Amino acid sequence: MSNIETTYKKDIAACLDTDANRIFLYWKGRVALYALLKTMGVGKDDEVILPAFTCVVVANAIIYLGAKPIYVDIDLQTYNARFENIKKAVTPKTKVIICQNTFGLSSDIDKITTFAKEQNIFTIEDCTHGFGGYYNQKPNGTYCDAAFYSTQWNKPFSTGTGGVALVNNDNLPEILQIVNQELINPSLKQKISLKFLYFVREKLLNEHTYWLLVKLYRFLSRHNLVLGSSSGEEINSIEMPPNYFMKLSDIQIKKGIKNLRSLPETLVARKENAHIYTEYLMNRNKNYVPFSLFENHSFLKYPLLVKNKEEVFRVAEKHQIALGEWFCSPIHPVQKDFELWKLDTVLYPNADYASKHIVNLPTEIKDMNKVLNFLDKIEQNVL
Repeated sequence: MSNIETTYKKDIAACLDTDANRIFLYWKGRVALYALLKTMGVGKDDEVILPAFTCVVVANAIIYLGAKPIYVDIDLQTYNARFENIKKAVTPKTKVIICQNTFGLSSDIDKITTFAKEQNIFTIEDCTHGFGGYYNQKPNGTYCDAAFYSTQWNKPFSTGTGGVALVNNDNLPEILQIVNQELINPSLKQKISLKFLYFVREKLLNEHTYWLLVKLYRFLSRHNLVLGSSSGEEINSIEMPPNYFMKLSDIQIKKGIKNLRSLPETLVARKENAHIYTEYLMNRNKNYVPFSLFENHSFLKYPLLVKNKEEVFRVAEKHQIALGEWFCSPIHPVQKDFELWKLDTVLYPNADYASKHIVNLPTEIKDMNKVLNFLDKIEQNVL
């Protein structure tokens, strides 16, 4: 292990109040999930429970191992799967329960983990939105047998692409180390592409170029012409892409060490802005995140339900507001052929409704008046 990798693991461990030897690094967060599932012995005919309001790459990591994703509906206040729904979905084939932290909010983790231990079922926290946040005063990711985090673009802190696994179950680290022997190294082309994307984001991306560059990036990544959050194969197929099981590079590690330093300040700003959003929306009798959830919420994004998403995005682009679109489908960003991923959207009405009506307000923005003026313009469109 290189000195820089050791430093990065120690920095991450300090944020999570754990030991550095429980931290493992990967090219992407989904790769960390795949490694954890494999370590837990997930294979053919096993079932893995997850919310029907997630990213397709989570379902893919399950399917790549020959297992079956078992979806459960969500609660429209937390956007997480409720404990009662998870409990009903358990069968003798259930191997793992994935507890998702959505937009920075964890919920029912203590109930789920207690129940899972009684049933001899593994639990994994999906903390791709939640690094740096807390659930009942413990760091997100420290309740379950293991957790995975994403450090891709627009995550709590970024390395461009990147993933982290945290292992809390003492029986798993040794097995995971054996699994990780199959990891491959990133290619020179991938490293160069990543450096180019760093340059574009740091030097060329601003409020005037945002929409043009985001549209271009999404088009190029879908066609595998640049490194993207999801390749074309991951959106259109259930076959594992080539070179999927990959290590984190030193380029990403250096970026992670740098960006972790500003995370505490960023977390404070996100919650302060979320407070402003809730007060604004509450005073206008619109949907909002209640203050009762704030203690366990780190607000990577602020969720908002609207009547017409397309119109809201059109107005946002006109006024240069960078809205997020998590999740535009129950298995974002897939829009068709849901049966490939063993999903029938009719069975999960809350998740289906949310995906058709949700937008994500930015929480790191410095000019909140600009966003509030935008909300004034779309007020009739807000549910």
